[in-house]
Amino acid sequence: MTQPTPPGANLNLRGAVDLGALAARNTRREEVARRAATDPAAVAPRSPYAVDVTEETFADVVQQSLEVPVVLDLWAEGYETGAEALQTLATELDGRILLARIDAQANPSLAQSLVQSLQAQAVPIVAAVVKGQPIPLFTGSYPALEEIRGVLEELLRVAEANGVTGRLAPIEQAAAEPAAPPVPPLQAEAQAALAAGDLDAAAAAYQRAVAQDPRDPEAAAGLARVGVLRRVQGVSLEEARAAAAAAPDDVAAQVVVADLDLVGGHVEDAFARLLRIVSTTVGEDRDTARTHLLELFAVVGTDDPRVTTARAALSRALF
Repeated sequence: MTQPTPPGANLNLRGAVDLGALAARNTRREEVARRAATDPAAVAPRSPYAVDVTEETFADVVQQSLEVPVVLDLWAEGYETGAEALQTLATELDGRILLARIDAQANPSLAQSLVQSLQAQAVPIVAAVVKGQPIPLFTGSYPALEEIRGVLEELLRVAEANGVTGRLAPIEQAAAEPAAPPVPPLQAEAQAALAAGDLDAAAAAYQRAVAQDPRDPEAAAGLARVGVLRRVQGVSLEEARAAAAAAPDDVAAQVVVADLDLVGGHVEDAFARLLRIVSTTVGEDRDTARTHLLELFAVVGTDDPRVTTARAALSRALF
């Protein structure tokens, strides 16, 4: 059953904005695109005040919460019809809110962060952001339109009390892009597990995908991303930093902080920490840091300029 949460609740979003620094392998679900192309009534009509959000654009959307309340709709395939009410109300409110839709399967790292930070059990998850502060609204299913209208009216009162009273101009919708190739079954299974917060199941699915095709870069990168998320799960950033500062020669302690830096969006800091170890150690410690650095390269994406710079620094340190 849907459990609406009164707007105004305070919740720490634990670095979800910075997770946009992780490489985003954003893949549209082929079935959703096919249904939109062949049966426009099968999906919600697009509001001129709605945008599709990726891990790369999430921070920009949150920035708009300084002007208007941003309503985050973390959805998954099968819930398109239930989301119609949000589209309808975004249009009805005529620019007083921005509806930001996030495909959980196409953006697994961002979805995982939102699920954990909002302590949700299942998608869809609908939350608001006002002045950068998250406000959980409801999870698990979409309420009826009138119930959502009441929640949004209360959200607007909260926003007004905090000086957020802007109004957006209608967003010009871009022409529909061609449907992306279908996600391989094992990768789709992994993405669904990530959206549900099951990191172990996601890792197992990616491992099977890599075993099936060791040359598949998407499966390898997905496995690396899940590995980082599993390693930092439940780890205190403050305690990890204190341990690393107290033992600068402890490679294991430095690797933990590098992972936390990466998840927090401090990509260059993560790379620099591991490059320092490679440059100043020999033997097993050096090899451990080098291997971990290569894994983080895969997470961020080999075409990322930060990876290009760090890879050149790694070559200089090794040779």
